[in-house]
Order: sequence, then C-alpha cells, then structure tokens
Amino acid sequence: MPSVRRRDFITLLGGTAAAWPLAARAQQHLRVIGFLHQGSPEPLTLTNAFGKGLSEAGLIVSQNVAIEDRAADGHYDRLPALAAELVEHRVAVIAANYLPAALAAKAATQTIPIVFLSGSDPIGAGLVSSINRPTGNVTGIAPMFTLLGTKNLELLHELVPKASVIGALANQSNPNAEHQVKDLEAAARILGLDLVVLAGSNEREIDGSFATMAERRIGALVVTADGFLISQQDQIIALAARYAVPAMYPLSRYVAAGGLMSYGANLRDAFLQTGNYVGRILKGAKPADLPVLQPTKVEFVINLKTAKAHNLTVPPTLLAIADEVLE
Repeated sequence: MPSVRRRDFITLLGGTAAAWPLAARAQQHLRVIGFLHQGSPEPLTLTNAFGKGLSEAGLIVSQNVAIEDRAADGHYDRLPALAAELVEHRVAVIAANYLPAALAAKAATQTIPIVFLSGSDPIGAGLVSSINRPTGNVTGIAPMFTLLGTKNLELLHELVPKASVIGALANQSNPNAEHQVKDLEAAARILGLDLVVLAGSNEREIDGSFATMAERRIGALVVTADGFLISQQDQIIALAARYAVPAMYPLSRYVAAGGLMSYGANLRDAFLQTGNYVGRILKGAKPADLPVLQPTKVEFVINLKTAKAHNLTVPPTLLAIADEVLE
C-alpha cells in the first residue's frame, strides 16, 4: 500500500533477525536471550528492529547470540510458567514484551537481567523504583502508549463527531486495562460522550462485543493498548469493517493492516532500543546502570482507503497533523 510520509521514520535493517532458530542454541558459543511475549511473537519489522539494536551493541543473531522465544498468545495465566522455563534454561538475559510479561519475568528471577518494553508507568506498575537508576535486575523501555487514550478519543471524535456513544475494547485481564478505561471515561465526560466498555480478553469476547454494537448504538470504537488485542489485529480490523464501525487504534501496525486511524508510540524505535539495552547488558552493563528510557516520539497515521470504505471524509485539520497517510 503506497504511503505519503510526513516525517522521517527509522530505517530498519532487513534480515537481521529474520529467523531466530532454536537450532542455534546447540552452538555452545552462542549466548541465549530469552524473549517472553504476552501475545504472539512480533512481526518481522519489529524483530528486525530488535536485531538492529543488538547489532549496534556489537552482537549479531545466529553469530554470537541466539533467541529463545516463549509466547503466551494472550493467555496471561501462562506467563509465570513460561518465565520459569526461561530461568530454568539459564538464559543470559530476558527481554519481556509488555507489562504482564515483564511482571512475570520479574517474579521469576532476581538475578537474571530483565529488559522490559512496556507502555505503562514502570514505577506505578511495580517494575522499578526509580527511572534514572533502577535497582535490582530490571530496566527497560517505557514508551507510555497506554497513557494516550484521551488523545485517541479526541482524534476519533473529530473524525466522527456525530457518534455520541463510543465503545472501548479492553482486555480486562491486563493490569493496564483499568487505568486506560478510567482515562477514556474522563475524556468522554469532557467531550459529552457516553463510553461503553467492551470485553476483549479472548476471541469469543471480541466477536460478541462487535455483535452487540448496533443494539447498544455504538457509533465508533477505541481499541485500548494490550498485547493480546495487538495479536488479534486481523480479527478486530475485519470485524470493524464487517460492522462498519470507525475504530481508533493505539499503534500504527493496525492501520498498515487496514485499520482506520492510530495514535501511539513508534514501536520500531522502542524495539530497537530494547535490543540495544539487551546487547549492552550482554556486553557487561548492569541494569541499574541503564536508566529506563521514556521515548516521547508518537505517530498519527490515517488510512484514507479505510475512511472511504466507511464513507468518511477526513477533515483537513487531521490530514495536516498526520505523520503518515496511507492512500
């Protein structure tokens, strides 16, 4: 899909982490990185970005490091056992993707270094006690994309001003969900909108939530930030199209896959920084010496083809502030 880019974006190294073969573990000279995913393993663009971060620290996947993936596929109750497996395998460092995975990794070990990527407040979530000098074995990247719900709702309201009832699709099993919903409820009150919270902790709940939108007179939808919902992006985008519900997403990958709009962190940058921190630790740095990074770069992306399918005209004010417009 062609695109018009409004700002320069990071150029990823292709192929760096195209394959993270388990067979490489058999080569004893390779140090092993345990990668704990709360959803499914990430797409190639993000694994490449992680690999680029490693390479900037002087490490190359399959040459001097290997990746051992463990994915909960949205079943967060599996995370403690998966984290324990990585500890049992004596991996050199654990990369934990999003808050539930990071909390499981922290509970599993106080000695193996952990680098998290989480959109939450890392102090409030209990991951670290200090941003500038985290104590213990945990540090990471915190792009704070779970704190952008107010802006997501404002942008959606500008695009669909006649929608007075807005749905919020949330995975209530995620500890992030409660504060995301509260932020959206507060923003909805200011805008004079009614907010309806919709369940999204499994595929059946997502299907049911969309099926009830018409009877609940929901005119538009905000999808909250959650690893399982990210892994179900194809299902959510297809349902939004089937039920003709304009939807706002927390990350641009939804829009690239056919979603309407997104406002959130640049995950490619965040994965690159995560890989760099993992590499620096493998090179001898201690987590306490690496401050938690809080990237402030966000991107607003619009898919004009999807807007047309919804019979929506994107206002010039939104086009003017978009970082990327997919046509």
